[in-house]
Amino acid sequence: MRDDPSSLPLRLSGVRYSVGEATLIPALSLTLGGHGITVILGPNGAGKSLTLRLCHGLIRPTAGSVEWLGPGAATIRRRHAMVFQRPVMLRRSARGNLIHALALAGFGYRSRRTAAGAALERFGLIDLADRPARVLSGGEQQRLALARAWSLRPEVLFLDEPTANLDPTATRAVESMIEEFVRDGIRIVMTTHDLGQARRLADEVMFLNRGMLIEHAPAASFFDQPRTKEAAAFLRGDLLC
Repeated sequence: MRDDPSSLPLRLSGVRYSVGEATLIPALSLTLGGHGITVILGPNGAGKSLTLRLCHGLIRPTAGSVEWLGPGAATIRRRHAMVFQRPVMLRRSARGNLIHALALAGFGYRSRRTAAGAALERFGLIDLADRPARVLSGGEQQRLALARAWSLRPEVLFLDEPTANLDPTATRAVESMIEEFVRDGIRIVMTTHDLGQARRLADEVMFLNRGMLIEHAPAASFFDQPRTKEAAAFLRGDLLC
Protein backbone atom coordinates (compact mmCIF):
# COMPACT_ATOMS: atom_id res chain seq x y z
CA MET A 1 0.00 0.00 0.00
CA ARG A 2 2.99 2.28 0.66
CA ASP A 3 6.14 2.60 -1.42
CA ASP A 4 8.03 4.94 0.92
CA PRO A 5 10.62 3.71 3.46
CA SER A 6 9.31 1.61 6.34
CA SER A 7 9.24 2.90 9.91
CA LEU A 8 9.54 -0.64 11.26
CA PRO A 9 10.86 -2.28 13.34
CA LEU A 10 9.29 -0.92 16.52
CA ARG A 11 11.25 -1.55 19.70
CA LEU A 12 10.15 -1.18 23.31
CA SER A 13 13.07 -1.26 25.73
CA GLY A 14 12.60 -1.58 29.48
CA VAL A 15 9.21 0.13 29.33
CA ARG A 16 7.49 0.81 32.62
CA TYR A 17 4.10 2.48 33.04
CA SER A 18 2.78 3.62 36.40
CA VAL A 19 -0.27 5.53 37.57
CA GLY A 20 0.36 7.05 40.97
CA GLU A 21 1.89 4.33 43.10
CA ALA A 22 0.48 1.51 40.98
CA THR A 23 2.86 0.01 38.41
CA LEU A 24 0.79 -1.50 35.60
CA ILE A 25 3.66 -2.35 33.25
CA PRO A 26 6.77 -3.17 35.31
CA ALA A 27 9.30 -4.00 32.56
CA LEU A 28 8.38 -4.60 28.95
CA SER A 29 10.83 -5.17 26.12
CA LEU A 30 9.82 -6.35 22.64
CA THR A 31 10.49 -5.83 18.96
CA LEU A 32 7.88 -5.75 16.20
CA GLY A 33 8.89 -5.95 12.58
CA GLY A 34 8.12 -7.72 9.38
CA HIS A 35 4.66 -8.32 8.03
CA GLY A 36 1.37 -9.98 8.94
CA ILE A 37 -0.61 -10.08 12.17
CA THR A 38 0.66 -10.05 15.73
CA VAL A 39 -1.98 -11.00 18.29
CA ILE A 40 -1.44 -9.96 21.90
CA LEU A 41 -3.00 -12.43 24.33
CA GLY A 42 -3.24 -12.58 28.10
CA PRO A 43 -5.69 -12.62 30.99
CA ASN A 44 -7.67 -9.57 32.09
CA GLY A 45 -5.33 -6.98 33.53
CA ALA A 46 -2.28 -8.35 31.69
CA GLY A 47 -1.56 -4.98 30.08
CA LYS A 48 -2.66 -5.78 26.52
CA SER A 49 -4.49 -2.52 25.82
CA LEU A 50 -1.85 -0.48 27.62
CA THR A 51 0.80 -2.05 25.40
CA LEU A 52 -1.09 -1.00 22.28
CA ARG A 53 -1.44 2.55 23.59
CA LEU A 54 2.25 2.72 24.42
CA CYS A 55 3.15 1.50 20.94
CA HIS A 56 0.77 3.97 19.30
CA GLY A 57 2.02 6.86 21.43
CA LEU A 58 -1.29 7.62 23.14
CA ILE A 59 0.45 7.32 26.50
CA ARG A 60 4.08 7.87 27.45
CA PRO A 61 6.07 5.32 29.41
CA THR A 62 7.12 6.21 32.93
CA ALA A 63 10.54 4.76 32.10
CA GLY A 64 12.19 3.08 29.15
CA SER A 65 11.82 3.89 25.46
CA VAL A 66 9.50 3.31 22.51
CA GLU A 67 11.41 3.66 19.25
CA TRP A 68 10.59 3.30 15.58
CA LEU A 69 13.88 2.27 14.01
CA GLY A 70 13.20 2.08 10.28
CA PRO A 71 14.32 4.66 7.71
CA GLY A 72 10.79 6.11 7.55
CA ALA A 73 10.61 6.76 11.29
CA ALA A 74 10.84 10.55 10.87
CA THR A 75 7.26 10.57 9.53
CA ILE A 76 5.87 7.96 11.90
CA ARG A 77 2.95 10.04 13.16
CA ARG A 78 1.43 9.77 9.70
CA ARG A 79 2.17 6.08 9.37
CA HIS A 80 0.12 4.30 12.02
CA ALA A 81 -3.49 4.29 13.19
CA MET A 82 -5.54 2.68 15.93
CA VAL A 83 -9.11 1.38 16.15
CA PHE A 84 -10.66 0.88 19.56
CA GLN A 85 -13.14 -1.62 20.92
CA ARG A 86 -15.80 1.10 20.89
CA PRO A 87 -14.98 3.43 18.00
CA VAL A 88 -15.69 7.14 18.29
CA MET A 89 -18.24 8.32 15.74
CA LEU A 90 -18.81 12.00 15.02
CA ARG A 91 -22.27 13.54 14.64
CA ARG A 92 -22.22 13.31 10.86
CA SER A 93 -22.77 10.73 8.15
CA ALA A 94 -20.65 7.66 7.63
CA ARG A 95 -19.05 9.38 4.63
CA GLY A 96 -18.58 12.54 6.68
CA ASN A 97 -16.67 10.61 9.34
CA LEU A 98 -14.20 9.41 6.73
CA ILE A 99 -13.86 12.82 5.10
CA HIS A 100 -13.21 14.49 8.46
CA ALA A 101 -10.43 12.03 9.33
CA LEU A 102 -8.84 12.51 5.91
CA ALA A 103 -9.01 16.29 6.26
CA LEU A 104 -7.22 16.10 9.61
CA ALA A 105 -4.56 13.95 7.94
CA GLY A 106 -3.92 16.68 5.36
CA PHE A 107 -5.71 15.26 2.32
CA GLY A 108 -6.95 17.91 -0.13
CA TYR A 109 -10.67 18.47 -0.79
CA ARG A 110 -10.91 16.32 -3.90
CA SER A 111 -8.54 13.59 -2.74
CA ARG A 112 -10.31 13.09 0.58
CA ARG A 113 -13.70 12.73 -1.11
CA THR A 114 -12.21 10.26 -3.58
CA ALA A 115 -10.47 8.31 -0.81
CA ALA A 116 -13.61 8.21 1.33
CA GLY A 117 -15.66 6.90 -1.57
CA ALA A 118 -13.04 4.27 -2.36
CA ALA A 119 -13.01 3.03 1.25
CA LEU A 120 -16.81 2.83 1.42
CA GLU A 121 -16.93 0.95 -1.88
CA ARG A 122 -14.05 -1.38 -1.03
CA PHE A 123 -15.61 -2.60 2.21
CA GLY A 124 -19.27 -2.78 1.20
CA LEU A 125 -20.39 0.32 3.10
CA ILE A 126 -21.61 2.45 0.20
CA ASP A 127 -25.27 1.87 1.10
CA LEU A 128 -24.57 3.34 4.54
CA ALA A 129 -22.63 6.35 3.27
CA ASP A 130 -25.32 8.97 3.96
CA ARG A 131 -26.68 7.51 7.19
CA PRO A 132 -25.77 9.13 10.52
CA ALA A 133 -22.80 7.14 11.82
CA ARG A 134 -24.10 7.09 15.38
CA VAL A 135 -27.29 5.19 14.45
CA LEU A 136 -25.40 2.35 12.78
CA SER A 137 -25.22 -1.02 14.49
CA GLY A 138 -22.14 -1.95 16.50
CA GLY A 139 -20.82 -4.12 13.69
CA GLU A 140 -21.44 -1.41 11.08
CA GLN A 141 -19.69 1.19 13.22
CA GLN A 142 -16.67 -1.06 13.65
CA ARG A 143 -16.47 -1.72 9.92
CA LEU A 144 -16.73 2.02 9.32
CA ALA A 145 -13.96 2.68 11.84
CA LEU A 146 -11.75 0.13 10.08
CA ALA A 147 -12.53 1.64 6.66
CA ARG A 148 -11.68 5.06 8.09
CA ALA A 149 -8.33 3.78 9.32
CA TRP A 150 -7.62 2.05 5.98
CA SER A 151 -8.34 5.26 4.06
CA LEU A 152 -5.47 6.98 5.91
CA ARG A 153 -2.99 4.56 4.28
CA PRO A 154 -1.27 3.43 7.48
CA GLU A 155 1.77 1.21 7.53
CA VAL A 156 0.84 -0.19 10.96
CA LEU A 157 -2.67 -0.56 12.36
CA PHE A 158 -3.29 -1.23 16.06
CA LEU A 159 -6.61 -2.90 16.91
CA ASP A 160 -7.89 -3.17 20.47
CA GLU A 161 -10.43 -6.01 20.78
CA PRO A 162 -11.97 -5.13 17.40
CA THR A 163 -14.78 -7.72 17.62
CA ALA A 164 -15.68 -7.55 21.32
CA ASN A 165 -19.46 -7.76 21.80
CA LEU A 166 -20.13 -8.41 18.10
CA ASP A 167 -22.23 -11.30 16.84
CA PRO A 168 -20.59 -14.05 14.72
CA THR A 169 -21.64 -12.50 11.39
CA ALA A 170 -20.25 -9.08 12.28
CA THR A 171 -17.12 -10.71 13.71
CA ARG A 172 -16.45 -12.56 10.47
CA ALA A 173 -16.97 -9.36 8.45
CA VAL A 174 -14.39 -7.56 10.60
CA GLU A 175 -11.94 -10.47 10.32
CA SER A 176 -12.31 -10.40 6.53
CA MET A 177 -11.42 -6.70 6.53
CA ILE A 178 -8.34 -7.39 8.66
CA GLU A 179 -7.25 -10.08 6.21
CA GLU A 180 -7.68 -7.61 3.33
CA PHE A 181 -5.55 -5.05 5.16
CA VAL A 182 -2.73 -7.60 5.40
CA ARG A 183 -3.00 -8.29 1.68
CA ASP A 184 -2.61 -4.54 1.18
CA GLY A 185 0.66 -4.68 3.14
CA ILE A 186 -0.61 -3.18 6.39
CA ARG A 187 1.09 -4.52 9.53
CA ILE A 188 -1.55 -5.50 12.13
CA VAL A 189 -1.01 -5.58 15.89
CA MET A 190 -4.17 -6.51 17.78
CA THR A 191 -5.52 -7.68 21.09
CA THR A 192 -8.30 -10.20 21.48
CA HIS A 193 -9.85 -12.33 24.20
CA ASP A 194 -11.09 -14.81 21.57
CA LEU A 195 -8.64 -17.73 21.23
CA GLY A 196 -10.48 -19.01 18.17
CA GLN A 197 -9.97 -15.65 16.48
CA ALA A 198 -6.30 -15.64 17.48
CA ARG A 199 -5.86 -19.08 15.91
CA ARG A 200 -7.57 -17.93 12.70
CA LEU A 201 -5.67 -14.69 12.27
CA ALA A 202 -2.33 -14.67 14.09
CA ASP A 203 1.02 -15.07 12.41
CA GLU A 204 2.72 -14.59 15.76
CA VAL A 205 1.57 -14.30 19.37
CA MET A 206 2.76 -12.14 22.22
CA PHE A 207 1.55 -13.48 25.54
CA LEU A 208 1.47 -11.02 28.43
CA ASN A 209 0.82 -11.52 32.12
CA ARG A 210 0.98 -8.82 34.80
CA GLY A 211 2.45 -6.36 32.31
CA MET A 212 5.34 -8.62 31.34
CA LEU A 213 6.05 -10.40 28.06
CA ILE A 214 6.02 -14.09 28.96
CA GLU A 215 6.21 -15.59 25.50
CA HIS A 216 6.69 -14.31 21.94
CA ALA A 217 6.43 -17.01 19.29
CA PRO A 218 5.02 -17.99 15.89
CA ALA A 219 1.31 -18.71 16.28
CA ALA A 220 1.55 -22.41 15.42
CA SER A 221 4.30 -22.95 18.00
CA PHE A 222 2.49 -20.98 20.67
CA PHE A 223 -0.78 -22.89 20.33
CA ASP A 224 0.71 -26.34 19.78
CA GLN A 225 3.74 -26.25 22.09
CA PRO A 226 3.76 -23.26 24.45
CA ARG A 227 7.18 -22.86 26.03
CA THR A 228 6.08 -21.49 29.40
CA LYS A 229 3.83 -22.89 32.09
CA GLU A 230 1.89 -19.62 32.21
CA ALA A 231 1.02 -19.81 28.50
CA ALA A 232 0.08 -23.48 28.78
CA ALA A 233 -2.19 -22.71 31.74
CA PHE A 234 -3.82 -19.83 29.87
CA LEU A 235 -4.56 -22.02 26.86
CA ARG A 236 -6.14 -24.63 29.15
CA GLY A 237 -8.40 -21.96 30.59
CA ASP A 238 -6.80 -21.98 34.04
CA LEU A 239 -6.69 -18.85 36.16
CA LEU A 240 -3.24 -17.33 36.39
CA CYS A 241 -1.90 -16.18 39.73
